Amino acid sequence: MALTADRRRELLAAALADGADAAELRDFPLPDRYRAAVTRREEVESVLAVPAAERDPAASLHVEEVPRPDPAPDEVLVAVMASAINYNTVWSASFSPVPTFAFLDRLAAEGGWSARHGGDRHVLGSDAAGVVVAVGSLVRRWRPGDHVAVHGNWVAADDPAAQQDAMRAPTQRAWGFETNFGGLADLALVKASQLLAKPAHLTWEEAASTTLCNATAYRMLVSPNGAGLRLGDRVLVWGATGGIGSFAVQQCLAAGAEPICVVGRRSRVELLHRLGVRHVIDRTAEGFRFLDGQDRVDVAEVDRFAERVRQLSDGGVDVVFEHPGRETMPASVAACRRGGTVVTCAATTGYRIPLTGDGLTHESVRIVGSHFANYLENERANDLVRRGMVHPTLTSTLPLESVARATRLVRDGAHEGKVGITCLAPAGAGVTDAGTRRRLGEERIAAFARAAAG
Repeated sequence: MALTADRRRELLAAALADGADAAELRDFPLPDRYRAAVTRREEVESVLAVPAAERDPAASLHVEEVPRPDPAPDEVLVAVMASAINYNTVWSASFSPVPTFAFLDRLAAEGGWSARHGGDRHVLGSDAAGVVVAVGSLVRRWRPGDHVAVHGNWVAADDPAAQQDAMRAPTQRAWGFETNFGGLADLALVKASQLLAKPAHLTWEEAASTTLCNATAYRMLVSPNGAGLRLGDRVLVWGATGGIGSFAVQQCLAAGAEPICVVGRRSRVELLHRLGVRHVIDRTAEGFRFLDGQDRVDVAEVDRFAERVRQLSDGGVDVVFEHPGRETMPASVAACRRGGTVVTCAATTGYRIPLTGDGLTHESVRIVGSHFANYLENERANDLVRRGMVHPTLTSTLPLESVARATRLVRDGAHEGKVGITCLAPAGAGVTDAGTRRRLGEERIAAFARAAAG
């Protein structure tokens, strides 16, 4: 039994019925197959034959039906109302830096329930919001009918290292990137420890767009595992209107820190000023380029940028929120004041990072590598959203059928904030606490969307 359009409407109605509980959803016959955005193993070689910069997501991303997995004892099945695009979807679609089937094969080789993650299709997506429709036998905190957001930290509960910090556990993986059955689909298979209570004042697509990027920024900035942000800190934020940068800016403002933002076009400068940011560097307008024609560090340009930051920050920043990697890391280190911290993740412009030792030693700059967030950090980041201290940065929403187009927007940086994807629910649905939404105000909740719309 496939999840046809009619069956999708029936599943949506069952999941969202007032007071829908375990008994009602248990009686709903789940489909054997469902829609999902996938990459195909047999296309890896043909995609890799194209230069990385020229690979088109439309050539590798497909929306098709896949078999439905049953939840393991510690897992739940979620009817996905909406999802969102992250940069790891760009990597998956281009099979770089490595084809994700290599991750799936390593997981499947563990055997048991993990064997399901192998196969010739990879269901992508590390964000989701929806309704729990089935739970494994060991799940106690969640039940069918719960409205949830899903974070992307997939980790084995019996891994000893996970008890201190799941991000240091050998079994930790990025759900929907290093595992199968991700959120760009009508159904998603997740660990029970990936579930968060959906912010009731948000639409499904708004809720789905906050999980991965908001928590990533929280660990980098606020958590003691990252910079341990303090009141009054000056923070340099690269890509300040992008997926994770847009949440970093909000967290800085909420924590009483001062963000000094770097963007690439004038419209983004204006958006940040409306959010309350005082200092914004438009690197395109000011002509900053840190690698020369031979792909070597342009020391003069790095020094020029660092001097610009020092002018705006009274001598240099305490923290740098860094994620481009190769292209910007030398400038990040140079912009730090003595004893400052550079927290980095992702490396979207490249992993081979050129550095000199003087900034790290003479200035005692500390570099902290960061990767997503553990369950507690996810919970605390989600709580900021539920309390209205941090808002979605969703600027556009496309249907699941347009996943390749949405991925291309993220790859090309042709968007602000996050790009959402509707799955089972229509755009704009999902608000169950209209009072809180009115109190917080549409102008704050939808600030990025309104700015993008002009």
